[in-house]
Amino acid sequence: MGKLYRQDPAFDEDDRYDVGNSPDLEKYEYERSDSSIEYECTIMPSSYPKSSRETSGSHQPMLRKSSSRQKKRNEFYRPPSRRAIRYLCLALFTTLLIFILSLVRASWNSSRQLEIGVVDKQPPKPPLWEDFPFLKRYFGGMRSLVPRDQNIPEYPGDQDPPSAPSNASVTARTEKPFPKSSPFDPYPNYKSSAYTSKHAEKYECFLDLKDRVRIPLVHSYTGIPQGQPDAVMGSHDVLGVRNDICFERFGRLGPYGYGYSVKKGGSGAGMNGEREGADNMWKGKDNPQEVDYTKVKWAEAQHACAFKNRMRFDSVANETTVQGDYFLDMDVSGIQNMPRTSAIERDNSTALVNHTASEDSAKPTQMVTLLPQTAIVIRTWWDHQYSMEDIIYLRSMIAELSLLSGGEYTIHFLVHVKDDNVPIWADRKIYDRVLENSLPEEFRGMGVLWSERQMSLIYGGLQESFFRELPVHGVYRAQYMALQYFSHRHPEYEYIWNWEMDVRYTGQWYHLFDRVRRWTREQPRKGLWERNGRFYVPSVHGSWEDFKQMVRVQTDLGTNDPNNIWSGLKGGTAEVPGFSQGKSDKTVWGPDGPADMLTGQGDPVPPTTYEKDKYTWGVGEEADFISFSPLFDPEGTTWFYVEDVTGYNTTEGLPPRRATIGTSSRLSRRLLQAMHRETVLKQHHMFTESWPASIALHHGLKAVYAPHPVFVDRRWPASYLAGVMNGGRNGASGGARTSVYGGREHNFKGTTWFYDAGFSPNLWRRWLGYKVDNDGGEQEELAGEGRMCLPGMLLHPVKGVNMVVEGGKTIEEAELEKTDAAADAELDWERSG
Repeated sequence: MGKLYRQDPAFDEDDRYDVGNSPDLEKYEYERSDSSIEYECTIMPSSYPKSSRETSGSHQPMLRKSSSRQKKRNEFYRPPSRRAIRYLCLALFTTLLIFILSLVRASWNSSRQLEIGVVDKQPPKPPLWEDFPFLKRYFGGMRSLVPRDQNIPEYPGDQDPPSAPSNASVTARTEKPFPKSSPFDPYPNYKSSAYTSKHAEKYECFLDLKDRVRIPLVHSYTGIPQGQPDAVMGSHDVLGVRNDICFERFGRLGPYGYGYSVKKGGSGAGMNGEREGADNMWKGKDNPQEVDYTKVKWAEAQHACAFKNRMRFDSVANETTVQGDYFLDMDVSGIQNMPRTSAIERDNSTALVNHTASEDSAKPTQMVTLLPQTAIVIRTWWDHQYSMEDIIYLRSMIAELSLLSGGEYTIHFLVHVKDDNVPIWADRKIYDRVLENSLPEEFRGMGVLWSERQMSLIYGGLQESFFRELPVHGVYRAQYMALQYFSHRHPEYEYIWNWEMDVRYTGQWYHLFDRVRRWTREQPRKGLWERNGRFYVPSVHGSWEDFKQMVRVQTDLGTNDPNNIWSGLKGGTAEVPGFSQGKSDKTVWGPDGPADMLTGQGDPVPPTTYEKDKYTWGVGEEADFISFSPLFDPEGTTWFYVEDVTGYNTTEGLPPRRATIGTSSRLSRRLLQAMHRETVLKQHHMFTESWPASIALHHGLKAVYAPHPVFVDRRWPASYLAGVMNGGRNGASGGARTSVYGGREHNFKGTTWFYDAGFSPNLWRRWLGYKVDNDGGEQEELAGEGRMCLPGMLLHPVKGVNMVVEGGKTIEEAELEKTDAAADAELDWERSG
């Protein structure tokens, strides 16, 4: 039908929308359903008359319905405009251009790098203290000695440093006689009536069992080298340690084999270089002769001395520990565990000791004050290679602390067996062999073995956290664990010094230990924990009384120090700082521990309130813990081990703690047993350097920081140094993120006392006459003021000092040659056999 319409001659293109001639719409829709799109567009015949409905267009939506459907089908694809295409092409071109230019620049940089070579990155700016100038008068020599009260110290102070002496003045001093040394005797006058009226008689000890070889005394010189700096932290005067004398290497170490030939039984070290006056201590009919140390057995000498003077000490010290399984006993080897000798030699030695004791050690007939027995436990390990410098240092400790004091101290070695698979607890022969090979021959019979596996069995039940990937029973996190068990098995020792192998002292050991013990005993408990947490800087703080009152004001009233704003932060967090703690600090008065601590242990109770005490509580009381570093509050600091707390309930925060850097310290049996019981019964523990101080805090025990003299190698402004070292909360060393402990510990590098200090080993080597960084040494001593002379200084750490011996070889090289010669001889014997 559509075709008929298109063939109609009367059809006009202009009439296709004529509504008047429109056909029936229903019919139309029916016919168009089978028609093409083209047919739909031309379906109107010209013969249809037009009407008003057509002209008005009211029917057009119905006629264009199919067209709107087509539009809906095609509206999903709209070709992009030309503008968008232009922008897209521009972006692609720009990206390609940048990529090409980057390749060109990289190629140019690579070529340039090959031309100029490898260039290191700019190092970070060094800390401020490294820009301070070095001090020079530590290295003054014997030719410039002046009395202490006439010395103008190079540091600290506002005085100009004294100029170095000219060659003419040195020549003039060489015309004067060399200063004479004198024996240094810090011991009480054991023969005086003042002593014998209070204590039992003290009997002299010797280096041999026949009482023939006397122990030489250390020699000192009166005065100090002109311009020698004073200690910037701590004080000789406060502790009562003499600083009007100094010690040079021959007078200090000569009594223990330094400075004379191996043929005479010495070390062979110190035979070259500047030696003027080195032999003065051996001259004169009243002076002893050089000691042949190849024949000395220290265990025998120490045991004989203790037995001879046994009536001087508390009855507990005379009780022999019940011997059983050595795994549990940790038996301190004495006569009974010495290197194997013949039965005749052992019988003769025992008879000699008993004979001497029966004649000389009668019981006192009057009431006397018995002395407490003290052990010094030197921490070492089974494969430590002992140099001659180590051996001389150990000889000095045994002689000065044990033998010359009549047994007031007893030296032991606590030897760490690092390999847990060695069956030292399964067989006594294996135990003895490992122990024998762990110590030099002259110290055998003084050692005790321990291992980490042993500690994990004794102190089982501790939660294993592997803090910083370290085991909780390991020596690094739990060094005191073996010591507290040692104390548990040896009740005869009222006090134990935990001592490290890398500590040196330029003065005399007994003098230091005795003065520190006396001073700490007289410290009152009021304000003690607050004073413990601060470095004492005499040039800034004034006298000790001034320092004590300053600490009281800082604690009670607080300070305006801007560092306080960081005291509310936890270590390592990024919380917004605030003053939630308040301005003043809480004072420690009596036990201050967490709710889950061990109770019912008879902890000390203050006799009165803090306000009513007149600095009397604690005076005359022996300290339970003595440290040579401040006891700082780790809370809020960036110290690395601030969160190493095991077994405590931490839902409401970590328990109150104190920490001290370094483990060279004295602990009472009361403190060690509190640590032992907390570990066994409550499974509590903390990091090594916070464990004893925190237990003392929790149980109200007396802990004291002894402000021994500490020196620095550079000219710090004293007030700046005090601000850095006491940069924590309210002028303390801890308690805030700005504390010197943690990320700011580099400030200790130039000091004489810290676990990684750099000045202490350099100073010790220079004092021994060796070159350090091309300074010092034999030529400088001979051309200048002579060898160094220092007052008593604690130095830590000092490691790996190889002394030059006769023939220009070190002790280690000489020992290696002996070992090789012995091995060759054994090999020749086997071949001949």
